[in-house]
Amino acid sequence: MNRKDLLARLKAGKEFDLLVVGGGATGCGVALDAATRGLDVALVERSDFASGTSSKSTKLVHGGVRYLEKAIKKLDREQFMLVVEGLHERGRLLRNAPHLAHSVRLLTPVNSFLEAAYVYCGLVLYDLLAGRLGLGRSSVVTRKRAKELFPTLSLTGCKAGIIYSDGQFNDARMAVTLARTANAHGAACLNHVEVTGLVREAGKVCGAALRDGLSGEEWTVRAKGVVNATGPFADSLRRMDDPAAPDILKVSSGIHIMLPGSFAPENLSLLIPRTEDGRVLFMIPWMGHVIFGTTDEPARPEADPVPTQADVDYLLAYARRYLNRPVERKDVLAAWSGLRPLVFAPGKSSTEELARTHVIDVSPSGLLTITGGKWTSYRRMAEDAVDKADEVFGLRLSRPCATKELKLLGSRGFIPGAHAELARAYDIGPELALSLYRRYGDEAGAVLELARETGLTGLLHPEHLYLEAEVVHAARNELARHVSDVLVRRLPLGLVNIAHAIEVGPRVAELMGEELGWDAGERESEASSARELLAGWCGNGEWCGL
Repeated sequence: MNRKDLLARLKAGKEFDLLVVGGGATGCGVALDAATRGLDVALVERSDFASGTSSKSTKLVHGGVRYLEKAIKKLDREQFMLVVEGLHERGRLLRNAPHLAHSVRLLTPVNSFLEAAYVYCGLVLYDLLAGRLGLGRSSVVTRKRAKELFPTLSLTGCKAGIIYSDGQFNDARMAVTLARTANAHGAACLNHVEVTGLVREAGKVCGAALRDGLSGEEWTVRAKGVVNATGPFADSLRRMDDPAAPDILKVSSGIHIMLPGSFAPENLSLLIPRTEDGRVLFMIPWMGHVIFGTTDEPARPEADPVPTQADVDYLLAYARRYLNRPVERKDVLAAWSGLRPLVFAPGKSSTEELARTHVIDVSPSGLLTITGGKWTSYRRMAEDAVDKADEVFGLRLSRPCATKELKLLGSRGFIPGAHAELARAYDIGPELALSLYRRYGDEAGAVLELARETGLTGLLHPEHLYLEAEVVHAARNELARHVSDVLVRRLPLGLVNIAHAIEVGPRVAELMGEELGWDAGERESEASSARELLAGWCGNGEWCGL
């Protein structure tokens, strides 16, 4: 369904069963769960799907190894069950979107044989808790073998290494795919539509005032229930309902930089479970490059958090410590910062102590808020939210939850290794075929057909396997409406190499302009806005090669 048709549904004056506010992982998950249970659901996102936290994760689908350690040490049942839930949801996500998610191996160096035994026992338990949805067994490797597997890793002082498995995914495309799958099941999920106020009758929330961020048009949508799924901004929407509502969140940021692929092997990631200041560090191959980042820095909610020079220098200092080769600012190809909504817990002195559990809050006027949690558990969060909405709003669900086994768009005909047939059918290289197959799954053939029809068979940038036709596909079929929608989320070039993303910005604006009817001024404005956004992420040229 295209944007025009979706807008028409939102403006038709009908009453929806649910109006979901927020187009990140949680909101899109709620919309999909509700739609597959027979509800008439609308979703609005003031920016783009996954434009905030949900596109700026560490790209891991995980149960939460560090929460397991805390659960055992503190006999904390909540944290333990959080790990169990995360491991099961990890398996479901990888199974239901196999083109966007896959398993990944992580290496943790240890400094003594006692530590090796301790960590290994914990990871064996981690594997066992996953049950039939597990990804393989953990193992201990010698220092020599760890060096062979991760040649760039400095193992000074290390005695051995522990290898375990978790999941990895394309977070931004996952959110877009959730929204599109929900729409395919009858929902009306639309980006670039902002809630400007809540509508009440007899003291109860019964809808919202909306504004189209593209046209400026305003109207009202009615719904039996309104779901607040705005992530780090949940408290802001709660105060739109009740100005005196107390905060229920603490926000922390995750800072990441992107390095060239030569800094780590293609098939192995690095986990440093505890730094001197209590953070966790990951070095993870992704999109032919290497993500290096950390979490748990206290922050405040803002629309587009920007990494500071101090953030980048902090990561570079640790990269130099753990790698046996120089790492300089010039090696940083991209940098980004994402916010994490953590449920407030009195007595906790830092965000690192807060568990990634989720909460559902219903205000006296009936605004249902679902917040906290993490990407891995989006599906379970959505199920719980719709169950609660049914109870609170009397929706009379016609079907049970179906998302445990629901294949997302792109995965229904996905067969591992079938990209080879795609390469033969369209006479393209196997690497390009694999790249397309991992982005679109069984829809990759449709993208290549579009490339043939339009003649846009060339690469958007010579160093990245993105076709020009994908820009048109994003605008035509994936609700992309800004250059940044394409360069950061549909094709995450802006998260991989900012200089290259800025370089192709004018071409993306040209291609989108032809599809969406932009004039010369609009094309120039769009390219300029994307450049300003991306340059801001890298200190306006202090790193990222600008």
